[in-house]
Amino acid sequence: MVQAWFMKENWSGDQREEHHMQPPEFVDLDTLFKLTLVEHFKLLYLQVNESDPINDELLNSIKKERGYSYEDEIICSKECLPNYESKLKMFFEEHLHTDEEIRLVLEGSGYFDVRDGVNDKWIRIKVEPGDLLIIPKGIYHRFTLDTNNFIKAKRFFVGEPVWTPHNRPADNMDCRKEYLNQISC
Repeated sequence: MVQAWFMKENWSGDQREEHHMQPPEFVDLDTLFKLTLVEHFKLLYLQVNESDPINDELLNSIKKERGYSYEDEIICSKECLPNYESKLKMFFEEHLHTDEEIRLVLEGSGYFDVRDGVNDKWIRIKVEPGDLLIIPKGIYHRFTLDTNNFIKAKRFFVGEPVWTPHNRPADNMDCRKEYLNQISC
């Protein structure tokens, strides 16, 4: 089951650590969805069959429903990712996308951090095998490995793959304006 928590403000040290508040403030799925939920822009977390995720009925239903027509795999580790250190720093820059970001963890683990839409606080979401995370367009987020330094994930796209991060501040972008407009309503 998903593990999510509010991150400590102004933490220092390794981005791959948990960075819990003291005492820890965990976020359950209902609260996570409420803090990031807006009509057409909602964060989704689903659990698919860890032992055979590619043939999972739920995953295949979501792919068809949302029109995911292209997929690839990414492995993030010191051994497999060229320019590992710089890529890890780039993934951890606060950014948004003009399309959803969809990741299915096949092996390993890591963290996606998302800004809650109410208080603009970081929520850290631990992802492990079988976790499918859909981050809506226009929401600020970032990714990092955890201390295991390894993750293998599927990435899904509608049409041709576009993975252009727009670093904060990007509040003038249409997708961000739409997201903020939905929150204010």
